[in-house]
Amino acid sequence: MRFRISSVAALLLISCSASQVWAATATVRDASTLQLGNVTYRLDGIDAPAFDQLCIDEHADSWTCGVEGRDQLTKLIGGRQVRCDDLGVDPAYKKRHLGACRIEGETTSLSQLLVRQGFALNVESSATGRFNTDEARAKEDRLGLWKGCFVAPQEFRLGKKDGTLLGGSCRADRDKEIRDALFPEDLAMPSGCNIKGKFAVRARVTGNVGIYHLQSCGSYPALTKPDRWFCSEGDAQAAGFRRAFNCRPAAKSK
Repeated sequence: MRFRISSVAALLLISCSASQVWAATATVRDASTLQLGNVTYRLDGIDAPAFDQLCIDEHADSWTCGVEGRDQLTKLIGGRQVRCDDLGVDPAYKKRHLGACRIEGETTSLSQLLVRQGFALNVESSATGRFNTDEARAKEDRLGLWKGCFVAPQEFRLGKKDGTLLGGSCRADRDKEIRDALFPEDLAMPSGCNIKGKFAVRARVTGNVGIYHLQSCGSYPALTKPDRWFCSEGDAQAAGFRRAFNCRPAAKSK
């Protein structure tokens, strides 16, 4: 006996396959990136601190807000299953996808939770303002990043030292000191992240913002004051950096 699928049913099948949902134990890569199985998702609608980003706290002390942001996302998940609606390839980096991700059984997205806790900013272009209220409340209550002083994560990733200072503890009379702390001349290496990145005008020829140097690169020892640190080649490439040309072949990044 043959069965005929109606046009409506066929459309539903196509729709489901085009918006695939994954459910798995998540591996957190940074404050806005997680991996489910073989797929890496960037959380949709937010801008969260890069893993090596520094911020200033309410006591004017420097703190590793990028590391804390990653740890905060890990705590939110708490080892539970995560579901991500796959929104397609990330236009910023083709090897990862955009995801609207939630903890299994929760209705609030991880993106919104991070904004509520002050560890991510709303991004108008992709979130169309849906987290504006959450961001305003976190700012008013001085939660997370907002307790001190920082630059938007996107401006940190591009090395914009003259970017707008954000937060409840930014003092106009300490502008230079704050910027020196947010963009230190000798940026400390986060644990386990030994890939060095340097902003370079010549990298723009290939559409990049800088060059990254592996330990297998001849240039690695001479680069004593990197602008960025990365945990994997994928992280460096996603940030817009290309590999230095004097590197020996390296093991494939996970």
